[in-house]
Amino acid sequence: MELIEPDEMLRYADVLRAWSCDPADFELHEVDTTDPGSDELYPFKGYVDIRRKSIAQHRGYPTGDATAWVAAFERDLAAGRFGQVRSP
Repeated sequence: MELIEPDEMLRYADVLRAWSCDPADFELHEVDTTDPGSDELYPFKGYVDIRRKSIAQHRGYPTGDATAWVAAFERDLAAGRFGQVRSP
């Protein structure tokens, strides 16, 4: 099961482009932590780990229903948590 919606991936790509980041320098890994014993009525949950390869820096963000990982990732870019990037 995938927790990351296609529109979130588009926004993620837009953020990288806006901050002049090379998408090949960033690796995104999704981890599903939804309880497999729960029925389909419970929300899916997990996290996405984003790593900037050139500086070996990574951070995790919660994913699933009602999360805003793309906005949190952009805030971290702005704060320099992924090294130096050009501001939009």
